[in-house]
Amino acid sequence: MVVSEVGPGGVAREAATTWPEELRGARLHFVSGKGGTGKSTVASALALALAAGGKRVLLVEVEGRAGIAPTFELEALPPTESKIATAHGDGEVYALPMDVEATFLDYLKTNYGMGLAARALKSIGAIEFATTLAPGLKDILITGKIMECTQRRGKDGRYAYDAVVVDAPPTGRIGKFLDVTRAMKEIAKAGPIAGQADRVVRLLHSPDTAIHLVTLLESLPLQETAEAMRELHELDLRVGAVVVNRTLPQLLDEGELAAATDGTVDGPGVRAALADAGLPLSDGDLAGLLTETIQFARTVQGQDEAREDLDTIDAAGRLELPLLTGGVDLGGVYDLAQVLAEAGVK
Repeated sequence: MVVSEVGPGGVAREAATTWPEELRGARLHFVSGKGGTGKSTVASALALALAAGGKRVLLVEVEGRAGIAPTFELEALPPTESKIATAHGDGEVYALPMDVEATFLDYLKTNYGMGLAARALKSIGAIEFATTLAPGLKDILITGKIMECTQRRGKDGRYAYDAVVVDAPPTGRIGKFLDVTRAMKEIAKAGPIAGQADRVVRLLHSPDTAIHLVTLLESLPLQETAEAMRELHELDLRVGAVVVNRTLPQLLDEGELAAATDGTVDGPGVRAALADAGLPLSDGDLAGLLTETIQFARTVQGQDEAREDLDTIDAAGRLELPLLTGGVDLGGVYDLAQVLAEAGVK
């Protein structure tokens, strides 16, 4: 697949990537990445792409980042599952901004029948104290809730959600977040916590789960992506796709790119061509355009060189998403979802 156009959300895009066939059976998708790479935007676009064709997808947000609501141009969301968007083909995307206290209350009610008592504990700050004293407890509560959402079935026996997408912690913490269930299993040898930890471990290590890493074609994000990849492999967790975000389109051929990178753009030729098209330029405007062209060419060249480093990262597949030239808004997220759909996400 090769796409090169400007979409309604201001997307100049060119992509030639395919969603790996082995990932099409996954139902639980964690999306991680170094801070600033756009992982939350990618998670939102992935949820929309997976929901296409009439499916129901749950988008889960952890660590209280409150990014889902502004991405979908909504007011603050409650810590409950609520519909936030309609995907292509009447699909539905629901959101769950994970709240640790609400999750802990639900856990105590479900496993210990503590309804009123749990709320009393919350009122005196006992829940916050417990999760602070045992930080890993937060992660096991969150992953346990994610597991429940993934495996929940309706009265007709069908899954409540066709897929669950998690806007996960950044790459510096993703390994600890996903491995905490093993640590908790070793600490709590019996009881509901150990049982839940065991079920979560089985789900995370099953073909139903894939962990996608979002990166940029820059040295630091690529380095952190490689480190996260090694950590996840050591934990025997399956890395799905490496999603390269904000890639620039290839607007220049090889010769033009080399010339612009060297700073040898044919200024008079550019001025004449634009004048013939009815776009005469002043000397100042021409100088600014040539400067931007050179900067663009050097950035594209830098991205091409970074791709060589990316080739050393072993993942199930690689996708490239274009730079949203109009900025990140809801229209742009839908455009990225379309790029993912064209790459085979379903």
